[in-house]
Amino acid sequence: MSAHPRGHAVEVSADVYAYVQHDGSWWVNNAGFLVGSRGVVSIDACATEARTTAYLATIAELSDQPVRTLINTHHHGDHTFGNYLFPTATIVGQERSRAAIRAWGLPRAAPFWTDVEWGDVELAPPFLTFDESVTVYVDELRCEVRHLGLPAHTDNDAIVWLPERKVLFSGDLLFKGVTPLVVQGSVAGMLETLAAVEQFGAETVIAGHGPVCGPEVFGDAMRYLRFVQRVAEDGVASGISPLEAALDTDLGEFADLLDRERIVGNLHRAYAEERGEPWGAPLDTAAALDDMVTYNGGKPLACHA
Repeated sequence: MSAHPRGHAVEVSADVYAYVQHDGSWWVNNAGFLVGSRGVVSIDACATEARTTAYLATIAELSDQPVRTLINTHHHGDHTFGNYLFPTATIVGQERSRAAIRAWGLPRAAPFWTDVEWGDVELAPPFLTFDESVTVYVDELRCEVRHLGLPAHTDNDAIVWLPERKVLFSGDLLFKGVTPLVVQGSVAGMLETLAAVEQFGAETVIAGHGPVCGPEVFGDAMRYLRFVQRVAEDGVASGISPLEAALDTDLGEFADLLDRERIVGNLHRAYAEERGEPWGAPLDTAAALDDMVTYNGGKPLACHA
């Protein structure tokens, strides 16, 4: 566990804050919160007890009101393991996220990542769910929580869009300075989803990982995903594995992104789609992670959670 697990709050619009953690690498997510006169709305929790406690302390420095609503952008543990530390909140998520959190289970040691001190995590899945959209108000500020209908990062992604402020909390549909990840989703579905969300006209974007950014992040992500598709097309045609294709590939403009080993996992997904499998169909995630470790020189993936 990092000796300094606390992130920092960035006020991106009046009473609207991004909570940005470290460099946004494995298990170190962004969250956010909106301060109202009668309560706070949080967008995501954090991965560990220590990090979520630090996040709640930051909220308490800016509001003496309780967190009344917690919106999960998807089921992954870096955004949801801390849910249980919001006892006053109604936890909201896309319909499929509830079962997915239960299926994911409690954090545990794994050979894929360096050791993490998770704390006494308890599973706390959403108990208010929606299929396509739900609207949350912070005083009179409208917050549109939407699922775009396609598998993308996962099959239960939700964005939080503030149309009056042109502010988007994208969850892990977007990463800034960090390699995108679609092992449990769809490359093609992510491209269609991002194209649709880009049309909203966001001026400020809080990605799931990395610094606060602007709409340029859409183009960055879509260029990377199309690059993955091209590598997969060539790899399938050549009869080589996703790992072999990744090792043979010059990442070019994407070489400086954090967690570059994700190219292997993303190719596992892109290969499946290139072969005609349904978008979002189950993959052997453990095999993909094993290949990422191999790509990483056999070393566990660095986790600063």
